[in-house]
Parts: sequence; C-alpha cells; structure tokens
Amino acid sequence: MITGIIVALPEELRTLTKSKLAQGEYTQLSANTLVILAGAGAKNAASASLKLIAQGAQQLISWGCAGALAPDLQAGDIIIPHSILGQDNNSLAAHKHWQQQSIKILEPCLKCYNGQLLESATVISLAHDKTQQFQRSNALAVDMESAAIARIAAQNNRPFIAIRSIVDAAQFDLPNAINYALNNQGTVIVSKLIKYLCLHPSELVPLIQLGLHFKAANRSLTQIAQQLPRITQAS
Repeated sequence: MITGIIVALPEELRTLTKSKLAQGEYTQLSANTLVILAGAGAKNAASASLKLIAQGAQQLISWGCAGALAPDLQAGDIIIPHSILGQDNNSLAAHKHWQQQSIKILEPCLKCYNGQLLESATVISLAHDKTQQFQRSNALAVDMESAAIARIAAQNNRPFIAIRSIVDAAQFDLPNAINYALNNQGTVIVSKLIKYLCLHPSELVPLIQLGLHFKAANRSLTQIAQQLPRITQAS
C-alpha cells in the first residue's frame, strides 16, 4: 500500500528527508511512501493531497507541527488525534485502527495524546486566544492543514491520520516578529525578520524560546520518522 505524507513547511520536511523540494513537489521516501511539500494552509494541503492520490497514494498522513490549546501540552509532545474539528464545526474522523496502532507503536518512546485537533485558517498567536479556543472546542491542539487533508481522504475513500508535534504551549505568546515575517506559503522571510528585530529588540528573547521549542518538536518528529515503516503498515 502506498502512503502519501503531506508536510507544510521545509523545516518539517527535514524530519523525513534531506531532499530539498519546491512547494508542490514530491519525492519517494521508500518504495511505498511519498512525501510532498505542500506549503501552509488548507488550500495548499488539499491540492497536495490530490496530487499524491493521483500518484497512487492509497492512504494519507498529515505530518508536522501544531500549536497547543490544552494547558498541559508542552513542546515536543505528540498528538495523533481521533478526529479533526473543522471550521464548519463538522468533525472529521481519523482511521480508528490506524490511529490506535500508531499510538501503540510510539508509546514506548514518546508520549502521545489522542484527543481532537482543531482547524484554523490562521496562526493562533496569543495565549488568551488559545485558551478561548480550548474552552470553546475542547480540542487539544490546532493546525491549518490536517482538516483539509482529512476531507480529501474522505472524499476519495482513503484512510487518514495526522501526526503532529507541539511547538508552542498554550501559555506561550508567539512573537509578533513571526507574523510580520511570514509569507503566504508560511515561510519566514529572514530579511523581514531581521528588520523587525532591529525595530523591536525585545522580541529577541521570545524568538529564541520559540526556536528551542521548534527544535524539540522536530526532535520528536525525527524519532517518529524512524518508525514510519511500521506506522505505514499499521492501517
């Protein structure tokens, strides 16, 4: 069975392969596994999912990072959700057996959570807003791509799971520099970031903290990547 893995950002891609891809490009991780660099957001994720299905993908994985909404989640914690709550308030179920088996494979080395993931059209930056979303939805974490991938999987009768590693805890305010420097593909423009930091030097410390959190998230994803052969066969 061919597995298609959708990642949004180049940094997330590096947890799976050293190959450098342009947005919309895919490569083989193994004889039965494809990965595509989608770019950030639902539209890009949906397009990438369809491209992998056209290339023969029979099951889909949403792979990458997420922001915590539940107060007990920390950077590097893993969520393999049982469902994704869409912006339309419809719940999209993950493939139950595949989700449960993946958690069982990973539990000896990583703490995995299996609650609900929330879809958002934008990055939720402020701790206050994360708390509100948690109280409203009871979702453990949030991302911008998994719901779109789940919809494409459902429409095409393909099994689906999401594997997401927490970057920012619910209590952490993302630095304003990030939103300022992000382009439409979700990539940080370094020149814009430096410009913002020159004008707002107080942002440097939280930016360094975010970098450390991102490294923790990527370490967990890199660990999971070592178990991909077992995970892709577990559906």
